[in-house]
Amino acid sequence: MNVGDLVGRWGLAAYHKDADRARTEVAARGQCSNAYTIGRGPTGGVLMHLADARETQELRLKLGTDQKIYLGPDGPAPDSRDREVVTFDGRVLITRWVDPEIATRYGTSIYVRCGTPGTAAAKRKTG
Repeated sequence: MNVGDLVGRWGLAAYHKDADRARTEVAARGQCSNAYTIGRGPTGGVLMHLADARETQELRLKLGTDQKIYLGPDGPAPDSRDREVVTFDGRVLITRWVDPEIATRYGTSIYVRCGTPGTAAAKRKTG
């Protein structure tokens, strides 16, 4: 996984109970008409929002001391502002906030890539 894999448009939804994961993934896919955009940062990271932030900030993929992958600001991982990358298969990204209070408010996030290669939307953009 590298930061380039995250750049693009994503449908976004969140859940609090693992039993809701499949339903939430479908809901995230439905959000592509109002997609969340992950941009490329000026120094090699990605532009995303931190919890409760109005503006995007450049975030990095980081390997934590626990050998898990995190997405967050510069510095050692895990940091309270980081998100743990629970799973990523190129099409679906699932993240969980490290800070328990933030995790309680925001839940586990599911990002589903919009306009995957081979779809009509992707063909319009490349054609």
